[in-house]
Amino acid sequence: MSKSIKSIRGMHDVLPADSSKWQYLESVLFSVMQQYCYQEIRMPIVESTSLFSRSIGEVTDIVEKEMYTFDDRNGDSLTLRPEGTASCVRAGIQSGILHNQMQRLWYMGPMFRHERPQKGRYRQFHQIGVETFGMANAEIDAELILMSAGLWKKLGLSDVRLEINSLGSNDSRAEYKSILVKYFENNIDQLDEDSKRRLHSNPLRILDTKNPDMKALVASAPLLSDHLDDESKEHFEKLKSILNQAGVEFTVNPNLVRGLDYYCKTVFEWITDKLGAQGTICAGGRYDGLVSQLGGKDTPAAGFAIGLERLLALLEEDELIPAPVNPDIYMIMLGERAEIEGMVLAESLRTENPDLRVMVNCSGGSLKNQLKKADKSFSDMVLIIGEEEIEKQSVLVKYLREDKEQCNVTFDQLNSFIKNS
Repeated sequence: MSKSIKSIRGMHDVLPADSSKWQYLESVLFSVMQQYCYQEIRMPIVESTSLFSRSIGEVTDIVEKEMYTFDDRNGDSLTLRPEGTASCVRAGIQSGILHNQMQRLWYMGPMFRHERPQKGRYRQFHQIGVETFGMANAEIDAELILMSAGLWKKLGLSDVRLEINSLGSNDSRAEYKSILVKYFENNIDQLDEDSKRRLHSNPLRILDTKNPDMKALVASAPLLSDHLDDESKEHFEKLKSILNQAGVEFTVNPNLVRGLDYYCKTVFEWITDKLGAQGTICAGGRYDGLVSQLGGKDTPAAGFAIGLERLLALLEEDELIPAPVNPDIYMIMLGERAEIEGMVLAESLRTENPDLRVMVNCSGGSLKNQLKKADKSFSDMVLIIGEEEIEKQSVLVKYLREDKEQCNVTFDQLNSFIKNS
């Protein structure tokens, strides 16, 4: 016997027992997108490698260590998308829907990063991404945060907290970077190897270090908030004012910088303490320079992404996922004639009652055996059809979850009987 093939580490199947959880979450997400009038966009999973190296940044963990990159038969370098924003921007530029237009878009699907698998974080993972284009004001930043807050409410989540920050304009951030680099250069002996590597390429990321030995050094670093330009300050104050008026609690975290190079002004994260060290379940912000960076016209933009595996893990932790939906009716068929008649009858019930869930026993067996299967299906009602029922053009109705007497119902009365049950 040949050895069985297993899934790739960090890439998981979603089995039937779990798929209903995904369907529930996806349905809630879809309803929220509809409520806020966002339109769905679908992008390919494989993109040109240069799309991500140009958008995310050459000197980032994602591009340097985590991307699944390969050459195709033409020698072109292709990459399985590690995130969705760059793909969405590329699609918007290519299709011409961004320039001088306002767009509210969302997408959902798999992303790929070659990192160490851990709870809620996998090599193939799923995200919902929300992206907005053409709106430069703080109102759209606030809308994104209010939308995510509304999602938590709809899902029943309460133990999540919001952290926000402003990175300022590209110019003010560049000025702050030089100040920060000088500060860390003066304390180079206190930097770990990872921070030394990032010092000149992405010094803001040092502020977000998880190394406890650098906590005091980071705490004493110059604050980005002290070097914001006036326009960014006004933008951030307006955002805070809207959130306060809307009753959304938040904390300003001066060390919240996000991991990707293209962010500016507003950044935010929703965080939980229930998923270990990797507590972020939603992250986003403004990225006004990305569209022009990828070849389009200057276009203000903002968005966020939610890791669905992490969100599902949190919902399971809080026992907030509804039980799977079971069949309303289980049809038992005894004999060859009954099998034919029963299949036709089941299809008639589905046609006349579009929301009715009918499961048919298609594997034969005795009445006792089929009743066991019906019980395991957790259906409420069993319809039994055999030779005797065919002669009478009726079915035997048996209740599994209610204390009701079984009864016979004719074929022509069955639809109205089901509707009134």
